[in-house]
Amino acid sequence: MSPASVSGSRPAKLRLTATERRASISLALLFAVRMLGLFLLTPVFAVAAPALAGGNNAAKVGLALGAYGLTQAIMQIPLGAASDRFGRRPIIVAGLVLFVIGGIVCALATSVDWIIAGRTIQGLGAISAAITAWLADATRPEVRTRAMAMVGASIGLSFAVSLVLSPLLVGKFGLSGLFWVISLLGFLCLLIATFIIPAVPASPTPQASARMRDVLRHADLLRLNYGVFCLHFILMTLFIVVPGLLADLGGFESATLWKVYLPVILASFVLMVPGVFYTETRHLHKQALDTAVLLLIIMLAAMAVLTQSFYGVVFTLTGFFVGFNILEALQPSLVSRVAPPEFKGLALGFYNTTQSLGIFLGGAVGGLLAAYGKAPVVLVVSALLAASWLLVARGFQRSA
Repeated sequence: MSPASVSGSRPAKLRLTATERRASISLALLFAVRMLGLFLLTPVFAVAAPALAGGNNAAKVGLALGAYGLTQAIMQIPLGAASDRFGRRPIIVAGLVLFVIGGIVCALATSVDWIIAGRTIQGLGAISAAITAWLADATRPEVRTRAMAMVGASIGLSFAVSLVLSPLLVGKFGLSGLFWVISLLGFLCLLIATFIIPAVPASPTPQASARMRDVLRHADLLRLNYGVFCLHFILMTLFIVVPGLLADLGGFESATLWKVYLPVILASFVLMVPGVFYTETRHLHKQALDTAVLLLIIMLAAMAVLTQSFYGVVFTLTGFFVGFNILEALQPSLVSRVAPPEFKGLALGFYNTTQSLGIFLGGAVGGLLAAYGKAPVVLVVSALLAASWLLVARGFQRSA
């Protein structure tokens, strides 16, 4: 208990120590750069893929986009456990080596099948759980939520940057050049993990009492896991159809899509900031969760109706990213708030696993829907999934 609370006055806001600040910033940077490398393919691949053998097959394109999510989902918890035994840094470095190797395979690929293989290899380096565990080791419980929110926000920022940077890179260097850049980002992550992130002792909290069934029986954690699954499933389905819509309606190519993505992202961040500020100052996290999910439903449903209107697609895409950015920062923070201390690390492992499953299934299912249906079908299915998420999220609000 702080002296301020003992005296009855309002407690002072705890500050991050120098080590906590350095660890939080460097780990968020590591997470952001790695996720940027994974996200860079998403905004342009549906338009650029026809240059490769098999690139006109929407199902294969979707599988290539989401392939890393499957191996991420399989390896997330085992590698998180391995980092408990062998240390965070060695496991993260090994995972980043796989990320670089997979990027090189993609850079040398002449067909979508080899892109799928390379993305699968990249996913084997599933280090998200190890990174969040390292962050937990480096921070006190009193400031850990703030540090986790930094990492969560870095994911949304990475995707925002990828939307603008990806078309520019493809336009200048081609799809192969994009993958060489992705491999270079993986090497940059290796440098960050090896030389910049400070060494900290592992958390003294015993992990033996943390059991999978504890997480699986925790209703609110299950709701949050379902939420992150839906969010990234929808994201993958959206970018199977949106690049093609923008290309057809606006006459854009993969190299010029940044002209749409840049104003969309800038506008969405400007519109998002007041909502985030209001949520934090009024402590309305659960209400903000409901509102952001409802915004996704409205924007996806509206986009399904407006697929013949370029400006309609741009407007609804902007609204979608307002909700997406809020949720991407909000949900990891809620996980760290809701999970009991004795299985916080395991809870984050499950959270990252369900996120990866959403990426894989969103790419695979979205590709199949696009191959045998039309863009409105993909968008309506995504809106219905978001509606189911809203029902689940409202249960979370009532149980709080």
